[in-house]
Amino acid sequence: MEEFRRAYSRLCQERGAEPQEAVLRQLQEPRRGQLDLATQTLATDTCEALGQLLQSQTLFTELVLRDCMLSEEGARLLLQGLCSNSVVRLLDLKGNNLCAVGAEALGKLLKQNKSIQSLTLEWNNLGAWEEAFATFCAGLGANSNLRQLDLRNNQVTHRGAEELALALKSNTSLQQLDLRWNNLGLLGGRALVSCLPSNRTLCRLELAGNNIPGDVLRAVEQAMDHNQDRQAAFRESQVRTHVLSKEVRSLQEEKSKQFMDLMETIDKQREEIARSSRNNAARVGQLQDALNERHSIINALKAKLQMTEAALVLSEQKTQDLGDRLAAADQERLSLSQKQAKERRLEQQEAAERESKLLKDMSAAHEKGVLLRSQVDELERKVKSQQEQLFEARQELTNTSAELKLRAVQAEERLDLERKRFKQSLADSEQLRVREVELMTCHLEESQRALQERVQRLESTRLALEEELSQVKAAALSERGQVEEEFLKARTQLRLEEQQRLVHLEEKLRLLTQARDEAQSACLQQKQAVAEAQARASQLSLQVDSLQRRLEDLQQTLSSKDQEKVAEVNRVRVELQEQMGRLQTELTAQEGLREKVAALERQLKVISNDHREALLDKESENASLREKLRLKEAEITRIYEDQAQRASVLQNAVLSYVQGAPLRTLSPHK
Repeated sequence: MEEFRRAYSRLCQERGAEPQEAVLRQLQEPRRGQLDLATQTLATDTCEALGQLLQSQTLFTELVLRDCMLSEEGARLLLQGLCSNSVVRLLDLKGNNLCAVGAEALGKLLKQNKSIQSLTLEWNNLGAWEEAFATFCAGLGANSNLRQLDLRNNQVTHRGAEELALALKSNTSLQQLDLRWNNLGLLGGRALVSCLPSNRTLCRLELAGNNIPGDVLRAVEQAMDHNQDRQAAFRESQVRTHVLSKEVRSLQEEKSKQFMDLMETIDKQREEIARSSRNNAARVGQLQDALNERHSIINALKAKLQMTEAALVLSEQKTQDLGDRLAAADQERLSLSQKQAKERRLEQQEAAERESKLLKDMSAAHEKGVLLRSQVDELERKVKSQQEQLFEARQELTNTSAELKLRAVQAEERLDLERKRFKQSLADSEQLRVREVELMTCHLEESQRALQERVQRLESTRLALEEELSQVKAAALSERGQVEEEFLKARTQLRLEEQQRLVHLEEKLRLLTQARDEAQSACLQQKQAVAEAQARASQLSLQVDSLQRRLEDLQQTLSSKDQEKVAEVNRVRVELQEQMGRLQTELTAQEGLREKVAALERQLKVISNDHREALLDKESENASLREKLRLKEAEITRIYEDQAQRASVLQNAVLSYVQGAPLRTLSPHK
């Protein structure tokens, strides 16, 4: 505010004029949002400075310039500054004796300004200049923001009324027009009456003190009543369309939330499918590693078998050498003499002992070879069984991956179906809203025609309703109070029912979210169990590595200690059998985990089905709520029609009562 005051002083000094003390005092102590310079005589320089400041100011929404004795040039400069103002809502120029220049400036202001809603021009001379007033009326016709216009005591003649009528035909915003105490006459009144059917926004037109006949005044009053009813119906239709748009937006938000929830569940299912596929791939890799380790063990045993076979070949060669030696000994025995018989016997005994020992060694080696071959056969059978298990696991993996792909495809199809349903529901709701708006407009037009017909019919019964006027008033007031109470009760009851349904639906959603959280926790527990099984498998692999190291130690000691080797091989076989039993138990445990995962997936399907059913129930409840709301609106419209009928009856009764009074009571006094 201080800046505005300093700017005013600076502009006045630039023009070589002193700022007015009265204006400075008003600027020093202004009201909030109002610049009141009433009864202050404003010079031309002051008006020019204020016009320049008001072009861009945002402080004042009300400008009061009553009885300021504005000159023609000062008023023009001030109004020229207000043309580009976008903040001022109220302009009061009462008692400034504005003439032709002022009327033209006001017409330009009404054409260019987009913010002024109330304009007071009482006690001016705008109507005395026909061409300037025609310019003012042209600006009024082009304006789309002005709501109230006060033209009392402006010497407006019947020609000015004709210009006003032309302006009112094109104006779509003016609601109140005060033309009291002018010189309109019969012609001016008829001109205004002729323009009223094409103007549906003017709800109040004051024409007292213009020498207009009573029938013209009654026609103006009827037109104003029609416009008021039309405005009330329009406001009510706007309220209903606003309520319907809110409902449509809420439904759209709800559908979008449901769609996002569905997308989140699909993403979670996809993540779980990818995670399970990764886990299955890891399990297959672990099984492949275990199979490779078993292959390495079998290869080591085969190498041991080859070594034993080589040892057997060496022993056979030794036996052949011994046989050759025995043959040579027989030949020598024939050539030797009888003197060496004792030595030969001794040698034969030694050879027999050696032969028995060699035979024993050969039998033991043969038995060892048989045992090793049996072990190799058993290991080969185990390898074949593991390969079969691995093949079955791969087949199960392919089956599960195919099932997961099918589920993903089904989920995408469901998603497309939900999108189509959502789009269809939006289109249906929009069509329903358009139909309801059309029905409301048709209903309003029919009600207007019915009201006009009723007015024409009830004019004939005017004399009979004069005596019952007081009783009808009392009954109408009581009935109106009862209707308003019933309407409030119905509205509160509907709100309570909607709140209860919303609470019930929120409870259902909370239960569904709890079930989903429980299923997720169960999945996490199953994942932890799978991680524990993987840890156990890693421990088993470490144990297999230790067994391999033990087998290497046994290979090193095999050449020196055959008997210990057999014992160690037996012990290792027993341990391998135990390990195989443990692995089989782990495989059965993993199969149990797979079954649990399948059960959890079935539970997820059941939960998703329940969620879908809950959504369908909610949609059906919404449909029932819309039907109830439509019924309530129909009832309200019926009540409103009854009220309108009763009000029209009262209005006609009052008009009949007023028309029955002497004519001198209708003539206004200046």
